[in-house]
Amino acid sequence: MKKISVLLIIITSGVLVWSQGTIPMLGEKAPSFEANTTNGKLAFPEDFGESWKILVSHPKDFTPVCTSELLALATMQDEFDELGVELAVISIDDVATHEDWKRHLEDILLETTGPINIDFPLIADQNGRISNMYGMLHAWEDPTRDVRGVFILNPENQIRSINFYPLNIGRNMEEIKRVVVALQTSEREEALMPANWKEGDDMLMKYVPYTSEDLANNPGLEDQYYKVGFNMWFKKSN
Repeated sequence: MKKISVLLIIITSGVLVWSQGTIPMLGEKAPSFEANTTNGKLAFPEDFGESWKILVSHPKDFTPVCTSELLALATMQDEFDELGVELAVISIDDVATHEDWKRHLEDILLETTGPINIDFPLIADQNGRISNMYGMLHAWEDPTRDVRGVFILNPENQIRSINFYPLNIGRNMEEIKRVVVALQTSEREEALMPANWKEGDDMLMKYVPYTSEDLANNPGLEDQYYKVGFNMWFKKSN
């Protein structure tokens, strides 16, 4: 009995160590990997070129919450495409299971919204190697399944946003899209995004937008910006 207990401790410790990969940091280059997918062999993120990229992990194919998430993501493919975003989905399932699930998802879409082909790849990661590289395996949640991770990469393949959700809570795909739009707008406008910002809202400036001399030379600046409190300068949305 003592030997069995020791063996169980060793096995459990091994599983926990295997499932404690380091989470890449914001601003860091995304870890590269090659894997088999429903779209063939994929080298991520290099194969997606200079696009923005989103890597989404899910616990298991055919489970109810995961199914609802992939259906939502499939219906938004065109919206992400318009933003120049490539999507990829990963779990610890093999390609054959992914392909069966993809057919099942497309059947549901056909019945509920009309024909939609799932164009983004479903990545197979049976041994958890890739999931571990991205810190998607959280031992105290479930050491054998990915948590619901979302990694957003810019065109330079730097990680710009990381989010994790528990197994029992589905993600808001509209929120993921909002973050992409906010990141792209922030970089383009050199601005900050205030709480609850959405496309079309006013933006926060990183610095005081004009001097008294600037205003004297261009009085119209006063109509483009406004101040709240002592430290928040807003730029009016166009």
